[in-house]
Amino acid sequence: MNKEWRIYETNEIEVEKVMNKYSLNKLLATILVNRDIIKEEDIKLFLKPTRGDFHDPFLIKDMEKAVDKIINAIDNKQKITIFGDYDVDGITSITVLKSFLKDRGIDSVAYIPNRLEEGYGLNKKAIDKIAKNGCELMITVDCGISGIEEIKYANSLGIETIVTDHHEPGHILPNAYAIIDNKRKDSIYPFRELAGVGVVFKLIQAISIKLGLREEEYLKYLDIVCIGTISDIVPLVDENRVIAKLGLMLIEQTRNIGLKGIIDSSRIF
Repeated sequence: MNKEWRIYETNEIEVEKVMNKYSLNKLLATILVNRDIIKEEDIKLFLKPTRGDFHDPFLIKDMEKAVDKIINAIDNKQKITIFGDYDVDGITSITVLKSFLKDRGIDSVAYIPNRLEEGYGLNKKAIDKIAKNGCELMITVDCGISGIEEIKYANSLGIETIVTDHHEPGHILPNAYAIIDNKRKDSIYPFRELAGVGVVFKLIQAISIKLGLREEEYLKYLDIVCIGTISDIVPLVDENRVIAKLGLMLIEQTRNIGLKGIIDSSRIF
């Protein structure tokens, strides 16, 4: 099959305007114009995002329900299992949520399915193991939106489930206690392209707000959130841009022992 190269036609007049107005070099101004980032607020968000540029997490469907349920589980010292995926997005999602819950006094259990034996997502054998461990609340990260039968099975075993995911849902949603996924058809959230770890970040942000915690209690995980976000190759715009920018700054001074070991051994900085 023959392929035809088409050169993008740049609006040079718009590039000149952006260059002069914001004192940018031509390359950066061209990138912004080609990406249709020409409004002042969009340029500011792209170049200099701040913690104030995060959207209200309670705009996400079912967030209030999920937060109240998790806080109740924390207060009652319930057994919580975090069910994740085995890729970077899934692992970082588990790490962020498990660490955040540990700081709240809950030593949750992480379950990562075996890629070869269990495949992707929820499965009934895993749920059997989780039930035998006395789990009362299961929180999925980076998966769960397609686990209709598996969540129905978990319900039958007395396990309530909160789904956090970023994949496209089907026509039918699972019968979970709460479903946090910005790609739901009924979503009103202003951004739908978060990675799985980005969705988890919004969850811990919401819990922190509800508990009256300092911003640092969830912002301190942006180094890990950033790694999962970039690794999942989601569009680095809007909140993903904020996560990437602030997260990369935090990585340079991270206190995460594992991450610091990787950085030191690879001599990135």
